[in-house]
Amino acid sequence: MASSVLENAFLFLVATLAISLVADASDPDILSDFLIPPNVTAVDGNFFTFTGFRVLNDAEPPKAFAVTKASKAEFPALDGQSVSYAALAFPAGSVNPPHTHPRSAELLFLVYGSLDVGFVDTTGKLYAQSLQAGDMFVFPKGLVHYQLNSDAQSPALALSAFGSASAGIVSVPSTLFVSGIDDDVLAKSFKTDVATIQKLKAGLVPKA
Repeated sequence: MASSVLENAFLFLVATLAISLVADASDPDILSDFLIPPNVTAVDGNFFTFTGFRVLNDAEPPKAFAVTKASKAEFPALDGQSVSYAALAFPAGSVNPPHTHPRSAELLFLVYGSLDVGFVDTTGKLYAQSLQAGDMFVFPKGLVHYQLNSDAQSPALALSAFGSASAGIVSVPSTLFVSGIDDDVLAKSFKTDVATIQKLKAGLVPKA
């Protein structure tokens, strides 16, 4: 059943992506049909095939929020094609923390489960929505957004399409608290003290 749902979702997203994202893609135009990496001397159908999403078929939900990407880093044939995908797997009660994609809008399709989603525009206004299976939501390019599976019992799976072969991601928590910005700068910015900032940083440092 999961395979059938995924197949239908992919067909829907491929058609939608072709119409709505590629025309406004931010990647530079190329002057050939496709780009071949320097270390590749010849290509066949395998070069244009990505099998990394097969792991989603009948897979158990992960222990924590997980992303499976199909960008040009994982799928070199996408270079120059202004398109990529990501599969977002949400265990019960998990979140994809606030982040941005600097090079593309994101078109999310909820395959199963439910999600609370939202983004904040440049005036500081929040646009939030609760999604059910089969719903779509667009996150405009470069704006901070999030996804939350607030269901404490059931997982959720979403597929996201991007109008760039490398949309990029900037995590708000990691950028602020793990990138090395001085504690005093953060304390003054958030109108708190250095001790509070250090507690926030400690909670975000990956465990060994």
